[in-house]
Amino acid sequence: MTEPTTASYCHAVRAGKLDPMHTLYHDTEYGFPLLEDHLLFERLVLEINQAGLSWSTILKKKDHFRVAFDGFDLPTVAAYTAEDVERLMKDAGIIRNRLKIEATIENARRILVLQQEHGSFRAWLDHHHPRSKAEWVRLFKGTFRFTGGEIVGEFLMSTGYLPGAHHPDCPVYGKVLELSPPWTAGL
Repeated sequence: MTEPTTASYCHAVRAGKLDPMHTLYHDTEYGFPLLEDHLLFERLVLEINQAGLSWSTILKKKDHFRVAFDGFDLPTVAAYTAEDVERLMKDAGIIRNRLKIEATIENARRILVLQQEHGSFRAWLDHHHPRSKAEWVRLFKGTFRFTGGEIVGEFLMSTGYLPGAHHPDCPVYGKVLELSPPWTAGL
């Protein structure tokens, strides 16, 4: 997310300074633990596609991403061919960046391998938790394509593996804590 820092993001949402789509995302998704692999995959893809763009752009296109990538069904996306890449390159409803599209397909394939080895993408994440952000970044760079420090940090924070999605004074902070995201283990 290239918009405000965590504290200012919470404040900006509460103050009504951002588009209402941010309020919905902030209040119901950001920092909440995700349990299903296709949802984790979706968030990873959205974070990758945000690189160089605003989070507002991604939120506006999020629903179309789901359609374009078959609901983020991992076996389906992993089986995409060169024809699918060309179809996606023509789809104005998503980010038409060949590197990001190809990374999405390859990352689906890699997650399928992780599922075979660990039972699920989530189990793989849980197996490696806790780690520092720097350790996570090294792990992701060695496992996935198109995953730099900002992408990995936001993916992990937005899915509950790293703290910081919400300021402690934010009303959503308590809701997230009630769900016991992985970063709260040991608190």
